[in-house]
Amino acid sequence: MKNIILFIFLLPIFSLFAQDYTKAYSQIAKEVDKNSEAYSNLKSATETIGHRLTGSSNGDKAEEYAFEVLKSYGLDVRYQAFEVESWARKSLSLKMDNQPVKAVSLAHSPVSAELTAAVIDVGNGLKSDYDRLGNAVQGKIVLAYLHILPGSEAALKNLHRSEKTALAAQYGAKGIIFINSVNGGVLLTGTASITGKLISIPAVCIGKEDGMAWKEKLKNSEIQAYIQMENSSELIQARNIVATIPGKSLANEKIVVGGHLDSWDLATGAIDNGIGSFAVMDMARTLKELHLKSDRTIEFVLFMGEEQGLLGSKAYVEQAKKDGQLNTIKYMLNFDMTNNPKGFSTSRVEMDALHASWGKLYSTIDTAFQNKNTQGAWLHSDHQPFMLAGIPIGGGGSAKLPNNAGLYYHSDQDNFNLVDEYGLKQTVKIGAVLAYSLANTKEIPAKQQNDDELVLFLEENNLKEELKISGDWKWN
Repeated sequence: MKNIILFIFLLPIFSLFAQDYTKAYSQIAKEVDKNSEAYSNLKSATETIGHRLTGSSNGDKAEEYAFEVLKSYGLDVRYQAFEVESWARKSLSLKMDNQPVKAVSLAHSPVSAELTAAVIDVGNGLKSDYDRLGNAVQGKIVLAYLHILPGSEAALKNLHRSEKTALAAQYGAKGIIFINSVNGGVLLTGTASITGKLISIPAVCIGKEDGMAWKEKLKNSEIQAYIQMENSSELIQARNIVATIPGKSLANEKIVVGGHLDSWDLATGAIDNGIGSFAVMDMARTLKELHLKSDRTIEFVLFMGEEQGLLGSKAYVEQAKKDGQLNTIKYMLNFDMTNNPKGFSTSRVEMDALHASWGKLYSTIDTAFQNKNTQGAWLHSDHQPFMLAGIPIGGGGSAKLPNNAGLYYHSDQDNFNLVDEYGLKQTVKIGAVLAYSLANTKEIPAKQQNDDELVLFLEENNLKEELKISGDWKWN
């Protein structure tokens, strides 16, 4: 009887909660539909700046562009400077059996390298492949598929290109040639370093058709490869851009909403990560424009140096530790190549029920949102340093890139023509709704994990091997 009376007493409170959130959600959706600037700003930036490589003059321009855009929205904006080992390509020559092969250098390859060596096929380039070949790898240039080869065991888990490069060096290889998995001779760049610092061996990528042809030839004959490259690298100052909406009743608790602003230099980085970072800027604009309450402080962060090894987000987390402010960060939302999400994502199962309730409310306003929420943990974007500090992370769930854009990230075809305005607006809406909800919910069920909890969490999500290879596993 007491439970029934309590339920009847609380029913108006739950109803009021739903009404308050529904009103805010409706305002957010309408504001973004009518006034979003994400698409036009991204178009302008790709046309006037081009790529946004950290450490380049274009990177500096991108930092200044984002700062001024956020400032124009009336937000409190600041730079957070950090030191980065910049890297830029100069020249590359790859020959196999004295035949020139179209290729692109991977970042943090040596500033100068020239070598000739026999090529050895290491298949997927996983640890099991190297264990199988053993000493045969020493002194060779390895040929590795960038992803998982068709026909491989179904249970195989791929490694990041930087982890595959670290394994190649560990087993004594003199260089590594990656085969891209995209048809049409598309070349992919990206860092081959697990630390964001120069690596000891040259790393290059070639197109799928070339790579598979050389792979087939290796079955019957020996191939000699010649790699000559020149690159540049120096220590420089880069800057994260941080815009703040101060909280009220829980101002000392913080929600971080981030996405990396930097991109590679082969194209304009419209997908990776223009759609994420420019969506984050528009989330900030939307919440500021609507003057919606924020019990917790929200910080919108555009990270630089993500492509070189999550350098901006690592600097942010390290600064928070140094300042004794890490425990004020209650949640981190990351938007990296997020497009048209159909739900919310989270690393922590504790958030599932709350996500479902928020999603149910929001889906009554935006029928394109299907409350398809996801839960799991992954690496290799700016959420990682936060997650490794025990902080719950999330973002947009069940998202899908437009125009087969996933094939062209890090490539010479990542340009604005791939961007979908509708999908970009949906990212802004869902991100703003999620940030607002986290900033105003009375209690966030997922708490910062201690070391024991974090180790168990990482092991349950099968991340231990990758973190050991990268040197990020700090536990025995």
